[in-house]
Amino acid sequence: MSKYYVVSGDILPDVLEQVMQARILLQSGKAKRISEAVKMVGISRGTYYKYKDAVFSFNAEQSNRKAIISLILRNEKGTLSKVLSLVSVKQVNVLAINQTIPINGIANVALTLDISDLEISIQSLVSLIEAMPMVEKADLVAVE
Repeated sequence: MSKYYVVSGDILPDVLEQVMQARILLQSGKAKRISEAVKMVGISRGTYYKYKDAVFSFNAEQSNRKAIISLILRNEKGTLSKVLSLVSVKQVNVLAINQTIPINGIANVALTLDISDLEISIQSLVSLIEAMPMVEKADLVAVE
C-alpha cells in the first residue's frame, strides 16, 4: 500500500518539480508529446516515467480538490451503483464517469471526483473500493 506525504518542495530534488512541469505542459497542450515536454524541462523520458505517477501538486488555498480513479469492474448488476454509494458515504462528489462497454465480463471505469470533503485519505478510499468483491482493480491516476 502506497503512502502519501505533503512536504515542502524546497526539500525535494529538482527533478520532481521538473516532472510536474512536464505534466503541466502536456495537460495544457503546450507540449504534444512526452518527449517534447521532457526536453522543454530538461529531464529524460525515463525520469519522467519513473516519477509521473508518484508526484502530485498540492495547493492549500485550493477549495476544490479533484482525483481520478481508474477501475476494472465485473459486469454484474449494481456494481457501479455500489461503488458510487461507497464514494458518496465518504463525502465525495462524482464529477464525471467514463465507462467502456463490458467485454468478457469486465468494464473499465474512470471516476473523476471532487475530494474536497473526503473524510479519509485518497489512498484509503482507493483501498476500500478495491476491497469490494466486484472490483477487480482500482488505481489512483491523478490528484489535483
